[in-house]
Amino acid sequence: MAQLETNKPPKVRVNKRRSNENLTGWLFAMPWVIGLLLFFGYPLLSSMYYSFTDFSILQSGEFIGLANYRELFQDDLFWISIYNTIYFAVFFVPLSIIFGVALAMVLNMKVKGMAVYRTIFFLPTLVPHVALAILWVWLLNPQFGLVNAMLDFVGIQGPPWLGSTFWSKPALILMSLWGIGQAVIIYLAGLSDISQEYYEAAEVDGATFLQKTFKITLPLLTPVIFFNLVMGFIGAFQQFTLPYAMTNGTGTPADSLTFYVMYLYDNAFSYFRMGYASAMAWILFLIILVLTSLVFWSSKKWVHYQGD
Repeated sequence: MAQLETNKPPKVRVNKRRSNENLTGWLFAMPWVIGLLLFFGYPLLSSMYYSFTDFSILQSGEFIGLANYRELFQDDLFWISIYNTIYFAVFFVPLSIIFGVALAMVLNMKVKGMAVYRTIFFLPTLVPHVALAILWVWLLNPQFGLVNAMLDFVGIQGPPWLGSTFWSKPALILMSLWGIGQAVIIYLAGLSDISQEYYEAAEVDGATFLQKTFKITLPLLTPVIFFNLVMGFIGAFQQFTLPYAMTNGTGTPADSLTFYVMYLYDNAFSYFRMGYASAMAWILFLIILVLTSLVFWSSKKWVHYQGD
């Protein structure tokens, strides 16, 4: 009995110390928690409510139920913006993965001065998107642009690029591929994580470069490809700055560069239809949620981790 009484005070002191540590931890985390609730949680819940109202910046909105969503599905420009966004995502994301992996494999070679080459390919990602858009508008000018001048030099007539509804989106994809340096850095990190023992064993068995690439490199790089695939689709569906800066927000020619987030922005801050824009935001959220869920579901079949 005396032994139990002597053991009690230390336990009480330990519990009190743990409580103080928990309180200290919450106090340090409180600015972040408040910021999360104030700048993310509240706007998120508010936008859900506003999507069922005709709220605008100039006046308080009335509850109108699903009217915003019904109007969206009857809005031709809404469907055009979805088509443009899906077109960009379907072509840009796979091409960015293909070129990114290929470029990372080249930059992973043991060549003198490779650090300089890596820096050169990464530099375009440091250019602000607005400046990048202005630069490429000049490069893709059909009359005096550098791209068409180089094509004319080799006897190829350059397309009208941003002046054509057919070539405007490929031009934007080309422009976006110029800035895949950040993804290349991630691929390089994944390549450096692959053990050289696999390649040494393959060389002993007489494997060729292509066999090592498709049997070792790409399978073991799939976790990194999976990450860039998810982030690529999310970024593609949120495409805004480049087409907005290129067209001054008009989406010309003939709305071929009107992307989903651009149309959402116009409804919110040009037409002051916050309820309508909130409904668009939630539809975009559901599209991205379904798409990323499908990617995560399919990853069980094609993503391979070392040691599995």
